[in-house]
Amino acid sequence: MKTRVIKVPCPQESAISDWLPGAHLADAYAVDLTSEEASLGIEGLAQSTLGHPAPWFRALLSVRNMAVRPFGIKSSEQLRQQAMLSGAEHVDFFRVISHSRNEVILGEDDRHLDFRASLLLREKCDGDRSQLIATTVVHCHNRLGRAYLFMIAPFHRQVIRSNLAAAAAHDWR
Repeated sequence: MKTRVIKVPCPQESAISDWLPGAHLADAYAVDLTSEEASLGIEGLAQSTLGHPAPWFRALLSVRNMAVRPFGIKSSEQLRQQAMLSGAEHVDFFRVISHSRNEVILGEDDRHLDFRASLLLREKCDGDRSQLIATTVVHCHNRLGRAYLFMIAPFHRQVIRSNLAAAAAHDWR
């Protein structure tokens, strides 16, 4: 059965909801989870969603890294190394800013833009199906940040949807 990823309103219960006003990009995508899948916990779901990028995404990221180098935008490898050297918790190259029982907040601040991403486990009251909601919020500081965001936004949307669908298709392993 193919997993359905749907665009949803940015969840107001998310710890990054205060980032929504004035955002240059704010979007959220959700996938339904069984109670068994939800029992993996937010850390396991985050690692499944972001920790194992598809080969096509790694290739796209390599192109992005080369293209942004002249503009002083950090590469994914630089972000990964910074997180590892600092001892910061991270999922792939995304630095974990905070986490709670049901949410992991990832992000980075840069002179061009700041972003926050949330993976929120929204548990259903009826005990049937829960949702994993991936939310991204970006604030740009200058023209370069806005130009960068304009270029990557269509890819970003595809990557988020693909990561959620792929993790679900692989039983969140």
